[in-house]
Amino acid sequence: MVRQEIAVFGEALVDDFGSVQVVGGAPFNVARHLAGLGLQPLMITRIGNDANGALVRGEFERYRMDEAGLQTGTGEATGRVAVEMAADGSHRFDILPHQAYDAIDAQAAVQALAKAQPDVLYFGTLVQREEASRAALHAVQKAAGAQRYLDLNLRDGQYTERTVFDSLAQADILKVNDDELAQLFDWYSHQCPPLDDMASLDVRMACAELMSNFSLQGMIVTLGPRGAVYFSADGGMTAVAGAPVDKLVDTVGAGDAFSAVFLLGRARGWPLDTTLERANAFAGAVCGLAGAVPGDMRFYSDWIGRWHRSAD
Repeated sequence: MVRQEIAVFGEALVDDFGSVQVVGGAPFNVARHLAGLGLQPLMITRIGNDANGALVRGEFERYRMDEAGLQTGTGEATGRVAVEMAADGSHRFDILPHQAYDAIDAQAAVQALAKAQPDVLYFGTLVQREEASRAALHAVQKAAGAQRYLDLNLRDGQYTERTVFDSLAQADILKVNDDELAQLFDWYSHQCPPLDDMASLDVRMACAELMSNFSLQGMIVTLGPRGAVYFSADGGMTAVAGAPVDKLVDTVGAGDAFSAVFLLGRARGWPLDTTLERANAFAGAVCGLAGAVPGDMRFYSDWIGRWHRSAD
């Protein structure tokens, strides 16, 4: 048995543009990046026995990912997001209900987890919108003696405050963007300071209050072109500046790319500031791709080589 350092629990789905289908889902983006960068993640998800499911399975094969956590349902459709383009070039996303990833089987998930014995469990909120997968996640959390990494990843209409509260209570490390942090302050903090200066005393006190309330070990705030900040439970703060983007194509999956390299850095024992800098740079590079993951796997070998050279 090959031990898998990181387990990823959540949705694998297809963004359906009508004429084009693109495999996605934040957790699956993270898992694919981890595999591309040399780890062997356990991806726990569920697909249907349909054409979109075949597309998802094809990505497991392209990334040479273990399918031990991949469940196939008989009565559910593979997760699908209907994407409509407006006349002004913007997109409207319809995240369809009652999809295969809403019906992850708890027993099968726990069995896959037991074989992998991961150090870290990644999870988010979208997969918790229905009871079956929410129960499966709770069973996996109970069974895993792993650090829990929550990428909040709030999607309009796809979460409740109760789900967020329960997720925070289960997390060790929290990752949010600045909009999500503002929402958490509104719910759980006595103050809602502006986030234009993350080093301000008001922001640091509000973050400390949030982390204390939920017993978080660490909290990452991604700020787009402004960089990223890591707050630790002891009051420490580590900030990195934004990485330049040579050619912005879209920002789809940038946060997922950041999470993947942050988790990679933890697994490899990189210093925190190095981890944040590399995660931020990798996320910026993904903004130069069309979509959340590269079509050419050499994208990963270029980054692995760059990090190896910088360590020499």
